[in-house]
Amino acid sequence: MSKSETSEIKFTIELDENKVPENLTWSAQDGGIQDEAAKAIMLSIWDSEKKESLRIDLWTKDMPVDEMKIFIYQSLLAMADTYERATNDEKMTATMRDFTDYFAEKLELKK
Repeated sequence: MSKSETSEIKFTIELDENKVPENLTWSAQDGGIQDEAAKAIMLSIWDSEKKESLRIDLWTKDMPVDEMKIFIYQSLLAMADTYERATNDEKMTATMRDFTDYFAEKLELKK
């Protein structure tokens, strides 16, 4: 049996007295990232046994709303890309991208 490799991604969240995130950092040794600052994290985990998605959504209290809008927009685009790679469903991917264009238009993110 060959030796398996492991890789670790670590998130560190500093909380205030009310347990609201003040600082977020993350590290991914394989990617050369060590204690990089972040203002928001959205993490989805698939529970195959329960057939449901579990989520962790965190953002610091100083995350600007305009940056959050861009973050959500870019996350939607990334989800469309992931969906396309995972399913090869070009028609639904196009529909998802149409929605992200609409989202960006309504929030005036595209100039």
